Amino acid sequence: MKLTLRDVARFPRPGAAIPGKIAFAPGGRAITFLHSPGGGLTRELWSLDLRTGERARLFDASQGVTEETLTREEALRRERQRLRETGVTHYAWAQEKDVLMVPSGGAVHVLAGGTQRRMAEGAVDPHLSRDGRLLGFVREGALFVAEVATGEEKCLSRGDGVTHGLAEFVAQEEMGRSSGFWFSRDGRTLAFEEVDDRHIPAYPIVHQGKERIEIEEHRYPFAGERNAKVRLGIVSADGGPVRWVDVGEDRYLARVAWHPDGRAFVQIQSRDQRRLELWAYGVDGRGERILVEESPTWVNLHHDLRFLEGGEFLWASERTGFKHLYLYDRTGTPIRTLTSGPWAVDGIAGVTEREVYFAGGRESPLERHLYRVPLSGGEPERLTRGPGMHDAIVARDGSAFVDIHDSRSRPYSVTVRRADGAVMHLLHASEAVELPAPEIVPFRSRDGETLYMALYKPERLPAPCVVEVYGGPHVQMVNDGWMLTADLRAQYLAQQGHLVVRIDNRGSARRGLAFETAIAGRMGTIEVRDQVDGVRHLASQGLIDANRVGVFGWSYGGYMAAMCLAQAGEVFRAAVAGAPVTAWEGYDTHYTERYMRSPQENQEGYRGGSVLTHVEKIRGALLVIHGMLDENVHFRHTARLVQALVRARKPHELLLLPDERHMPRGEEDRVTMEERLADFFSRRL
Repeated sequence: MKLTLRDVARFPRPGAAIPGKIAFAPGGRAITFLHSPGGGLTRELWSLDLRTGERARLFDASQGVTEETLTREEALRRERQRLRETGVTHYAWAQEKDVLMVPSGGAVHVLAGGTQRRMAEGAVDPHLSRDGRLLGFVREGALFVAEVATGEEKCLSRGDGVTHGLAEFVAQEEMGRSSGFWFSRDGRTLAFEEVDDRHIPAYPIVHQGKERIEIEEHRYPFAGERNAKVRLGIVSADGGPVRWVDVGEDRYLARVAWHPDGRAFVQIQSRDQRRLELWAYGVDGRGERILVEESPTWVNLHHDLRFLEGGEFLWASERTGFKHLYLYDRTGTPIRTLTSGPWAVDGIAGVTEREVYFAGGRESPLERHLYRVPLSGGEPERLTRGPGMHDAIVARDGSAFVDIHDSRSRPYSVTVRRADGAVMHLLHASEAVELPAPEIVPFRSRDGETLYMALYKPERLPAPCVVEVYGGPHVQMVNDGWMLTADLRAQYLAQQGHLVVRIDNRGSARRGLAFETAIAGRMGTIEVRDQVDGVRHLASQGLIDANRVGVFGWSYGGYMAAMCLAQAGEVFRAAVAGAPVTAWEGYDTHYTERYMRSPQENQEGYRGGSVLTHVEKIRGALLVIHGMLDENVHFRHTARLVQALVRARKPHELLLLPDERHMPRGEEDRVTMEERLADFFSRRL
């Protein structure tokens, strides 16, 4: 497959246009999913009858969203979720009733009893109660519920200058929590978040590329500065007074979930993120602490709190150095350990009254499989067989699961399987794509750590080398997955004669807590050394021309590209830094302080971890790319870097994207970016 730069810029990637947001309908008679029949980014809502195999389209793309019709609030939520798709982008079932909700066209469509009702105009973040009787949503910062049967609305809580029911910025961007309210299991009560960020100075973003001036203002909490004030309210779905729960001064409201006995289980994280407390609150607002997780580095948040009908609950912890699953009684007393060993659970995929299903890399950190283990204890049983990466959606009764499978040599397939693994239906099979699978190679760092690299080899060796880096936490770049093969930038550069390499340095995901926390307090140091060791390993094998090595990355990878050039100029001759963080005091609280503490506590770490500190040492060529509307890694990072480069008389190149945020969306912008990147490496290497 001979690639062009327009191919490189196009989404979705070959073999990756697969059904998404797959869910079992109540009762397990069907599955629903989002799908683009044309293989593009515009999706529709479909169903598959598990008895007959019949497919039906429930909502077409004309009823969905386009980039042009989004409000700014919706556009920013899509940025938080890294969502590129248009058309129908979200839907949800009531957990206990045959009621389906589809947000679309500025309202919510609810299907129940064979009828469809449009309701809740202007709703943000809508949710159904478990029984499908009520729809909860936020409008203009106030919390509402509406009767599904009639559409009648009721405002439950409205603040003066504060929001009720919306997740704050750091919750959406860094904590994996996009919602700010939660129905109780019986639908009679809601817990919701109040956010007051008026004391945080407004950060302006000017739309410089438009005919008319527009200015956005964001209440962005910078590292070491004040966070939004947050408290939790509990209110009846019928309305009435709110009972407030004070989560504590300068702490994070991390997660909320309702126990079957009617208590709200609330996870509260300390500002330094070394302590996570699980509390249980009654509807009267009174609470008791259930358990505590502590770490000398940080406690990672997870989505693995699950309740059993008998009152017990499942919990995940990294207390042994690897994330594993534990069973507790309703008071927080440990019952038993369910998984253990020098490997990590990725997350819970489903729970029945007898067993828990989970994803993990028990056999290899380069693969992911579905397992199940009895709640009574025992050895985990692996349910997926093909090599590579498996994601699974498990039916509530455990009778079936959807297996999303891919590997470097095999694009995605989606099959519905019985509990024993037998195929019931083939939902999707990607067409074959003529792309060579990159080779995965282990190597040893200078201090003996085993690291993995993926190689995209050109026809002739040795060759100039381009390192494609991310390097930050919670991301794994190298695994036996199709998206490694479908990295069209790497494939294109290899076709042009470069050897392209990805390296997962320490700090990256799925290798355990010690591997991840090696960066604690010193971002931009050990990660650079590990990348250097990978390049030197390639040179020792005679695969690359060690005098022609470049590096590219975006976001944390952009930071890494700049740091590699500045700190290891004897290895890296050229770098392309996309949307780089150049000084960590200019990034947000929850992410930055997790790894670096506050600037007040770790002045040397912030100084040493800033690209600006090392500008004088830059000897190679640098191209910086940044969207000027980026509200995550502000364009200010690049502006400060450019100013430092000018003062140090360091030549550099710059590509600005005036109408882009953190994730470039316009295809012509992406084509231009890929042209500049390819030309830069062609000239400089």
